[in-house]
Amino acid sequence: MAHTDHRTMRRVLRREIAGTIGVLTDDHDFRTMRRYRSFTFDDHETYLRQLETVLRARAAQGTHTTLALFDPEDYAAYCADTGLDPEAPASRTRFTAELAATGPTIPYDGRPLAALLPTLVDEAVRQATWEYTTTLLTRLGPCPTCGEDIGRAAFTRASDLLAGILDTAPPGDRHLVCTVSGPPDTLVSVLHGDQEPHGATRLDEAEALEFTSVLALGLATRSPGGLVIRTSAAGTADRVYGWRLRSGALEPLTAAEVFDAYCTDAETGDLIPPERGVDYREPPDLGDASTAPDHRH
Repeated sequence: MAHTDHRTMRRVLRREIAGTIGVLTDDHDFRTMRRYRSFTFDDHETYLRQLETVLRARAAQGTHTTLALFDPEDYAAYCADTGLDPEAPASRTRFTAELAATGPTIPYDGRPLAALLPTLVDEAVRQATWEYTTTLLTRLGPCPTCGEDIGRAAFTRASDLLAGILDTAPPGDRHLVCTVSGPPDTLVSVLHGDQEPHGATRLDEAEALEFTSVLALGLATRSPGGLVIRTSAAGTADRVYGWRLRSGALEPLTAAEVFDAYCTDAETGDLIPPERGVDYREPPDLGDASTAPDHRH
């Protein structure tokens, strides 16, 4: 009887152990991992099917699983830094445990991997963008004329601008896109905001942090770019308006400029037929927050 009770308790405990599985999301990363003899999979599609079977079995047992993005290059660097043998499966397990604590992860919720993996990749891009912009903002240092920390001040200003944009937006769900042109890279950040029944806008905290940091970098470095918001509500036309990011300030775009931007292919320059039921308009006044500070960094 006691033996049965012990087995039951262990089974219960196994169900309560949360696990993390590192996923090779694309064929390139999969081929890179095949250089290790201990990695025995031959085909990426087969690997994903087997992984999905394991995930479903764990979910059926009531076990929570987190998916992490497994990057072979990061894994090789991790093994070199820690002195671990990259051929050992235990090394991959330790690396995955590190990912669970510091890397991009999403919970497995029963959806097919084909639907979940793009979300995981988006999360990885969002985290990388936030880390990149934060590093650049930190490197800006203090203003030579007033001593103010440029990056911190820009982040505060970007936060105020985002709050003002959301506060002045018409009712509905919000979709914002901020673009900041390099050098060295062009950064694009997307923020979704769903309006709750009592009127507040629900934002994903990680998305909002990344969006604010990208906007802050554009403001602080006076890089060219833009910010566009689209609101959608039942029974009304979608409303689209935006600003040009120039010289550390947000300049309102005219309705015609927004229309032209939405009706031009960004890659080819070809005209795109305008969407039906979309109202292109000028943005509301954001006050002093939209103007650049007097001092030059």
